Amino acid sequence: MSGASQPRRGDAGERRGGAFYDEPEVFERYRRHRQWSLNPSVVMEEPALLEELGVVSGVRVLDLGCGDAAVGRMLLDAGAVRYLGVHGSARMVEAGRAALGGTVGEVVRCDIEEFSAAPGSFDLVLSRMAFHYLKDISGVLEACHEWLSPGGRLVFTIVHAVITSHDARASTDEPRRDWVVDDYFDCGARAQQWLGVRSCWYHRTIEEYVRLLRQAGFALTNLRECAPVRERFDDQAEFERRRSIPLVLLLSGARP
Repeated sequence: MSGASQPRRGDAGERRGGAFYDEPEVFERYRRHRQWSLNPSVVMEEPALLEELGVVSGVRVLDLGCGDAAVGRMLLDAGAVRYLGVHGSARMVEAGRAALGGTVGEVVRCDIEEFSAAPGSFDLVLSRMAFHYLKDISGVLEACHEWLSPGGRLVFTIVHAVITSHDARASTDEPRRDWVVDDYFDCGARAQQWLGVRSCWYHRTIEEYVRLLRQAGFALTNLRECAPVRERFDDQAEFERRRSIPLVLLLSGARP
């Protein structure tokens, strides 16, 4: 499209899979980002996710792309009877096991696309900000449906489609205040800057995510854009900046 920056397509040069986080500088930036009080995952994504999950007492949980598995301890403390986190990064697995120390929670090292489980093993499949890394999301969604017990739920968050379709740019210390969205309806791999390096995300429209969820056999139960809430921000300017564009998309589906 004329007049707009062209989003760069993903290629073999970008980091892919969970092992992306095994690069020391990437993991250190991730750690610092997680500790930032205004991290969107902390002030926007996580509160919406926990509200969506609701009561988890007695629930068996699978967490795909579990990161540091901090949410696993939260869910176990809230009454979940099982938590299994899955991540492709050795560093993340180590961090997750440390976070779950003293609980029944487990973390295994495996890329999401390679993981398998017995049918009906879980009551809740969770994934936070990971599915936009997947090339074959259809296969993963179908597997999630199989792993769930009847009436079980899949709840996942991803980088919002507006963001995955925006123009890639070099990292900068300046907070971003404008985005150029282009080729929105052209789904596929996109090169993005994340944690200081080029990585590959897969852009899909909101409509496409809903279609794939239903195609895998799920009944759509909710769709949220995790809007910022003033009370969660200790900085008015950052709150206003986060109101300018959606960052996170949450989708929830049930196995009938």
